[in-house]
Amino acid sequence: MSDNHVMLTLDEVYDLSRKVLIHNGMSSEHATSIAKVITQGQRDECQSHGIYRLLVCVNTLRNGKVDPQALPTVKDVAPGIVTVDSRFGYSLLGFDTGLPTLIHKAKTNGIAAMAINNCFHFSALWPEVEAIAERGLVGIAMSPSHSWVAPAGGNKPVFGTNPLAFAWPRPYGNPFVFDFATSAVARGDLELHARTNQPIPPEWAVDASGSPTTDPKEALKGAMRTFGGYKGSALSAMIELLAGSLIGDLTSAQSQAFDGGVGATPCHGELVIALDPKVFLGDAYQRGLDSAEQMFNLITEQGARLPSQRRFDARARSQANGVQVPAALFEDILRLLD
Repeated sequence: MSDNHVMLTLDEVYDLSRKVLIHNGMSSEHATSIAKVITQGQRDECQSHGIYRLLVCVNTLRNGKVDPQALPTVKDVAPGIVTVDSRFGYSLLGFDTGLPTLIHKAKTNGIAAMAINNCFHFSALWPEVEAIAERGLVGIAMSPSHSWVAPAGGNKPVFGTNPLAFAWPRPYGNPFVFDFATSAVARGDLELHARTNQPIPPEWAVDASGSPTTDPKEALKGAMRTFGGYKGSALSAMIELLAGSLIGDLTSAQSQAFDGGVGATPCHGELVIALDPKVFLGDAYQRGLDSAEQMFNLITEQGARLPSQRRFDARARSQANGVQVPAALFEDILRLLD
């Protein structure tokens, strides 16, 4: 341990995460699913989705918004559709519970969708789509959140950060993955800047009066911006429709109202789609994979970086050397065991 950071192995991150969650009332099943994803976030140096998220989870638990013992139920509603009712527990156990059915349907039909309803969601979406790619399938995932983001041309929150993730399986090594918020930045990044009093770029957010701000604390009182102006705004609206209205769950504004000012993890739904290249391509399966690899090579041969390469590089470092956690954050996490 240095004055500013604590070194932890990945096993220590997982064990501490699980211990904190169970100590605060989470069931063993939920604690296992959540600790796994928190460890993946810390491993890949996604600081806003790593061990920091324990603070948010415990706040949600202590404010009584989430059912820490809820067991998800799976419903087979159509040949290509499965729904998972998380019963107001966390989404990650819902995903783990419904994934086998989603994979089976996708391998049978070529494409399948899973709606996860009535769930609290805090994590990045790349763990979900990577889990699908590990099984040789293409994965897409999206979800609303709380209404923290103003539409392009406006200054009042309507959308959530509304992440969109995609994964393409590759014959060797890591899949092709992207996962981004349709807001200018993830909410957790804004919160981390506020914790350390670091200024933010003015394009990230506006303050309560609608003026651009570099103060993260003022930004948290105002509204975040979408990335890419009207393009990000349109994508964000699409996600509200597909992962909210279409699956019979809350939009980001409705999730914010449900929260009632508690500041808990957002409650809403998630839409996950899996596609099987083998069914789509048949005898042309290998040719399809080769075509994709040719495109990836055209990107990397000119020095450009594929999405998620920074995460994969960080993953290799963390697996070899462990991870650094800011000492102040580590102390805050330990206090959750009091």
